[in-house]
Amino acid sequence: MPNSDSKDRLLIVEDDAAQRTGLQKLLTSWGFNVEVAKDGREAMEIVARSRPSIVLSDMVMPNMGGLELLRALKHDDVDVAMVLLTAQGSVETAVEAIKQGAYDFLTKPVDPQRLRIVLDQVTARNETLREVRALRRQLQERGTFGSMVGASLEMRKTYRLIEQAAPTSASVLIHGESGTGKELVAQTIHQISPRAAQPFVPLNCAAIPDTLLESELFGHEKGAFTGAIARRAGAFELAHRGTLFLDEISEMTPATQAKLLRVLQERTFRAVGSSREQSVDIRVIAATNLDPPEAVRQGRLREDLFYRLNVFLITLPPLRERKDDVPLLAQAFVRDFNKQHGKSIAGVSDDAMRVLEVHQWPGNVRELRNVIERATIVSKGPFIEPADLPQLGSAPVAAPVMEGAAGSPLTPGTTVDEAERRLIEITLEHTSGNKTRAAEMLGISLKTLHNKLNRMKGERKDEPEE
Repeated sequence: MPNSDSKDRLLIVEDDAAQRTGLQKLLTSWGFNVEVAKDGREAMEIVARSRPSIVLSDMVMPNMGGLELLRALKHDDVDVAMVLLTAQGSVETAVEAIKQGAYDFLTKPVDPQRLRIVLDQVTARNETLREVRALRRQLQERGTFGSMVGASLEMRKTYRLIEQAAPTSASVLIHGESGTGKELVAQTIHQISPRAAQPFVPLNCAAIPDTLLESELFGHEKGAFTGAIARRAGAFELAHRGTLFLDEISEMTPATQAKLLRVLQERTFRAVGSSREQSVDIRVIAATNLDPPEAVRQGRLREDLFYRLNVFLITLPPLRERKDDVPLLAQAFVRDFNKQHGKSIAGVSDDAMRVLEVHQWPGNVRELRNVIERATIVSKGPFIEPADLPQLGSAPVAAPVMEGAAGSPLTPGTTVDEAERRLIEITLEHTSGNKTRAAEMLGISLKTLHNKLNRMKGERKDEPEE
C-alpha cells in the first residue's frame, strides 16, 4: 500500500455524508491522498483539476451516478482506474460497468479487507502503466525500451506485446532464434509487471541433464536420491510470487513437460522425495528457438502445454530482419564495454558500420555484442574501424557452399537426414570445431547439437564396412 508521498491520488464519490467521511478517514490512514465529491458532476470538476489516478464511486447518486461518471470520464479520455460501490441488488449493473471499462466493483457495506486488496491491485496496475509510459518516452528519445535496444518496426511490435502482457499474470511464450534476446524480453516483462519487486528466476532447460531437471524445477528433500545430502529449494519455490523463466522449454522430456503442465494448472507442486504439496503463486514465461507449432508436430513440445503457455506469443525477429537497429545496438554495446573495460571509444566509423550492416548475423544480437566487445578492446583510435572487425571481413559474408567434408554437393534425392548431417559438418568446419558457435549459427541449442552428433556417430557405427 502506498505511503504518504504516493503518486496515487484517490477521489471518493459518495452522496451519503457519513459513508463519505468514513471512507476518507480509512483511505487517508492507508496513505492515499484523498479528495471527496458528493456526486458525479462535482467529481468531474475535481478530476479536471487534480487528475486522480483512482476513483472510488457509489453507483447510485443524484445528478450523476457512477455509471454516467464512468462514461463521461471515458468520453473525455481520462486515464483513471474506477472502482464502483453498489448495493447487492444492482450487481448486474456493476458487471455491465466492468464491460464498459470500470476496474472492479464492491458491494455495500464495503468490506475493508476486500477494499484494500482491490486498491493494492489498482496501485500495482498504475505503477506498471507509469513504467510503460516512461519506456515509451525512452523509445522515442533514445530508441530503447528498458534494457532492450531497437526502434525498428519489428521491435516496436514486440514492445506493444510486452506492454499488453506485463500488467497481467498470464503465461508468455517467446519464440526466436538463438541470440535474439529472449531472456531480455522475459526480464523486461517482469520489470514492468506488478511482480517486479519479487524474484525473477531463469532456468535454461537445455543446460541441465534430464536426470537433474525435475530437481532443479521442484527441489528435493534430503535423501531423495544419491547425493541429496540436504533439502534444496527448486526454481518454483525460489520464484514464489515472482516470475519463472524457462528457456529452451522444448528440450524438456515429455514426462517433465507433463509435470510442469500440472503445476501450471493446479498451482501446486511436490518436491522430489516429498509427499507434501506446496502452493505457489508464480508467473511462467517460457522460450524456445523452435517454431512452436512445428515443435508440437515433432513431439518436442506437448500440445496441451503449448496451449497453456500460449496466452501471449511473442516472436522475436532475427537481427538480419531488423538491420535498421544495428547502429543503435552497436553504439549501446560500445557504451557498455567502455565502462566494463575502461575504454573511451567514441563509436563506430562509417566504414566499419557498413561492414556491420552487410553481415547476416547468424548468431543474432549475441554475435553482434561479442564482435563489438572484441573491437572495443582492440581498437587503438577514437572509433572502431574495419580493421577491428577481422572476423567479418570487408564485404557481405556469403553463406558457405552446401558441401560436405568430402566436397560432395547436395543433389536432388538427398534425404533430409543426410542434408542435416552435411549442414552440421560444414558448420563445424566453418567454426573450426567450435560447437557452441556452430549451435548458434544453426539456430539450435548446444544440447540439441550434441544429441544430433551422438546420433550421427551411432549411424556411422551401424554402416557396413566396405
